[in-house]
Amino acid sequence: MLHGILLTEGLRLDAPLEVPGLRVTRIHRADVSKSTTSTQPSTWTFLEFEAEDGLARELSESLANSLLAEGGWYTDFTVQDEHVVVFANRVFRYSRGDKAGRAEAEAYGRSVGVPEHQLDWVD
Repeated sequence: MLHGILLTEGLRLDAPLEVPGLRVTRIHRADVSKSTTSTQPSTWTFLEFEAEDGLARELSESLANSLLAEGGWYTDFTVQDEHVVVFANRVFRYSRGDKAGRAEAEAYGRSVGVPEHQLDWVD
């Protein structure tokens, strides 16, 4: 099973995320005002999800089409021994523990406005 977290505030209004077989396992909100930028809301909604491994490509493509390009939003999930990090219109997939693969995703994140302290996904 693949597992991940999506911050719903990062979804575009005009691009619904539709992936048959995607299951929500938990939803919670948190005050993150001490770690946001001036363009990000102070409360985030965390949507934890899972799906069969075979949906990884469809999910990553759908997320890439559904995430806001502005504000440095991304989502990530693990599938088997790989980590998938998705930004608007861009997907990075690397073996967990692959420092070069992670560094490439982090560099891209910085280039689209993700603050350093938010590049904190767990491999």
